[in-house]
Amino acid sequence: MQPNIVFLDEYSLGDADLGSIRALGNYTGYRTTVREEVADRCREADVVITNKVVFRRETLRQLPRLRLICVAATGMNHIDLEAAAELGIAVKNAVGYSTHAVTETTIGAAIGLLRQTVYYDRYVKTAYAGSPLQYHFGRTTHQLYGSKWGIVGLGNIGRSVARVAEALGCRIAYTSTSGVVREEPYPEKPLDELLRWADVVSVHAPLNDRTRNLIGARELALMKPSAILINVARGGIYNIDSLADFLAAGKIGAAGIDVFEDEPCTQSPLHEFPNAILTPHLGAYTYEAQRRAGVQIADYIAAGLEGSVVPTALNMAPVPPEVMDAVGPYVPACQMMGSMLAQLGGEVPKRLSLTASGKAAPADATILMAGTLQGLLSYKNLATVVTPVNAEAVARRHGIRVDTGAHASAGAYSSSVTVVADGREIGCTLSGEDQHVRLISLLGYKVDIAPGPQALIFQYEDRPGRVGTIGSILGDAGINITTMQIVNDPEAGQAIVYMNIEGELDDSVLAKLRENLEDLKNLWYVKL
Repeated sequence: MQPNIVFLDEYSLGDADLGSIRALGNYTGYRTTVREEVADRCREADVVITNKVVFRRETLRQLPRLRLICVAATGMNHIDLEAAAELGIAVKNAVGYSTHAVTETTIGAAIGLLRQTVYYDRYVKTAYAGSPLQYHFGRTTHQLYGSKWGIVGLGNIGRSVARVAEALGCRIAYTSTSGVVREEPYPEKPLDELLRWADVVSVHAPLNDRTRNLIGARELALMKPSAILINVARGGIYNIDSLADFLAAGKIGAAGIDVFEDEPCTQSPLHEFPNAILTPHLGAYTYEAQRRAGVQIADYIAAGLEGSVVPTALNMAPVPPEVMDAVGPYVPACQMMGSMLAQLGGEVPKRLSLTASGKAAPADATILMAGTLQGLLSYKNLATVVTPVNAEAVARRHGIRVDTGAHASAGAYSSSVTVVADGREIGCTLSGEDQHVRLISLLGYKVDIAPGPQALIFQYEDRPGRVGTIGSILGDAGINITTMQIVNDPEAGQAIVYMNIEGELDDSVLAKLRENLEDLKNLWYVKL
């Protein structure tokens, strides 16, 4: 069945091509959406795309089908991430798509303010034609080269701005808004010291409890009277009234503001100042950036709908790229093993353990356990929506004890993952360039077979003619055997048969198989 995908504010991506998103399912797009329309428009959605439409706990609770929220921007303070995680909804923002666009907006604002571009543009359009002079020096201009540039928030965009500003001859320093100080090529300064030191201050931080009203009257008073403040991050990080007061008093040189606490910004004390360049939250909006955002969102949706981990989902523990490379291909395999264990066991297990071996051993096995739990609990059709975001919490709620381990060697394989549920064991590896899943162990037997969409698993006393009997019964029912493997245990006199099949298999066929196979220990019909 095709998933339902709803985009609530398409206009926010301008004229970006959304074809790759539309192709993923039953797509419905709205130019804009107001708060009262959100629940009704999203009620049947599996995936919602939003740029600035707000999702709070009370709204999310009304959306039982929702599995993934894609934020068509970097900021995500309008999404209740905690509630989404509790409800099993992954949330992913677009990361990196606008780094160059925002960098250019920031640098452009600094140069425009230093060179008085707005003033001279207006002069040429209104007065230059009537002047007898070739030159006009109505405003003093400055060059960026040699300036001290202070960056508030050295994330991806902050680093990009630092590199470009440094290439233009600026000295760079930064302050950390997260409280985490990493090894960087630029000196870190406390905010107060940075504000006193800098000729240009640009803000590149999220709006959160640490950054709200970060730059107010006290902080502005620390800046040089000639300093420039640029904010292309979020409104609310600076106090707009205090900034207006300082601009009016000549206690700060200029401001470049792209974001406002209330948007659209219909009234602002900054409107009256010629030394304030104001833009309507366009820092990230270039044709190239929006096109990249659309492609990125499509990739995240595809990953989420396949049941894979959405890289760096905001309400999951961060998954570094090197870890994702190691465990990512195993996530669907673990979901498959979880589903198979649910079908073999019949009941929700009390204990579930997972071991990653070989090249998979150094990776974070909790991601694989989340995938296993998703497959197991989703197959059981429990009332709770189960995704990798909340699978472990759901396991605790259902009394499943989970543990993970690692082995340096995977034996004859480069890597493998083994899962045991109340003593029932399944192991798999990945093979070939396409990383196809192959079962390598099943209920204590060593096997080597690629699982298909549906299979029969037999466990019986090893006697001649058993496979012939099975083949005849299935053939009479129009069931085709595509691949199979038989593994014997001579000491126990037992055998296990894993048989991939095609065709509609009903209860009457299963009953006939049980009736005609003597000493049949187990027969499972597995759908994957």
